[in-house]
Amino acid sequence: MSNASTARISRRGILAAGGALGLGAVLAACGDDDAKSGGSGEKGAAKSGPWSFKDDRGTTVKLDKVPANIVAFTGVAAALWDYGIEVKGVFGPTTTKGGKPDVQAGDMDVSKVTVLGNEWGKFDVEKYVTLQPDLLVTTTFDTAGTLWSVPEESKDKIAKLAPSVAVSVFDRQLTQPLQRMWELAESLGADMKAKKVTDSKAAFDKAAARLRAAAKAKPEIKVLAGSASPELFYVSGTNLSVDLEYFKALGVNFVEPSEEAKKATGGWFESLSWENVDKYPADVIIMDDRSSTIQPADITEGTWKQLPAVKAGQVIARSPEPILSYDKCTPLLDDLAEAIENAKKVS
Repeated sequence: MSNASTARISRRGILAAGGALGLGAVLAACGDDDAKSGGSGEKGAAKSGPWSFKDDRGTTVKLDKVPANIVAFTGVAAALWDYGIEVKGVFGPTTTKGGKPDVQAGDMDVSKVTVLGNEWGKFDVEKYVTLQPDLLVTTTFDTAGTLWSVPEESKDKIAKLAPSVAVSVFDRQLTQPLQRMWELAESLGADMKAKKVTDSKAAFDKAAARLRAAAKAKPEIKVLAGSASPELFYVSGTNLSVDLEYFKALGVNFVEPSEEAKKATGGWFESLSWENVDKYPADVIIMDDRSSTIQPADITEGTWKQLPAVKAGQVIARSPEPILSYDKCTPLLDDLAEAIENAKKVS
């Protein structure tokens, strides 16, 4: 399968369910035989000293100094922001039509960043050049290491302007990319011993224990992960997605689409017509919260309104592209734990 095809499937899956221009001396990305375990950046690197980081593609980026002009996918930029690292530019859903921060922008001050594209796959290369980027950071949702939201048609031009770092959010539990983002932020100069940071990690661990306890106390509660478009309703499988894999590992009883039904989407999800939205009985529904999808309050289909979980008010938000900071992931755990704790068996 080509990288382009893989990227398209990955995007659909997450919808349901990643020199010569005077930019300074940049050493080409290369392999690092010394980092056998997947490694991290040089912890506590001085801002004036050399910098390196081995990403989840197995690529080590080396620079003569800690990158200052960072451009990142919006959700990644929001995670770095939580650790005190401000980027210069972003690409991906950043602001709503009213100018407010998109859900994927988190607490980031969107007025302080240059937006290179305000939706998935949009990237203004000419504007990127003017930022004199030292580093591009995004996620990857496949084994090929395809850079999330970097357009296929301009990826080669973009790659020549600055090296890139990718954090994988493919087929692993949430705690892994959370740790990798922590390591990246630390390598960029973040104070990981700051009280806000250590408190957020402690709160995450507490929320994880709460979700585990809730799932153990009510194993009969079935949770369905859904996403809505005008034409179709998507039911996500738990494999491949970092949040669902982790929630499942904590004991949450998820509705699983059939393997046969998921084949057409690379294993991510099953597409249902609105007439068949009741195919899988569920007690709690967690719905894709991204601005590219229809939110529960705006779904007009009568078949949706007749679902037992909907009628019981047992529908909460889900973030298929979670902002990878402990501060932003803690509420995801707490909200699901609360929903299970309070849920009535309706399926």
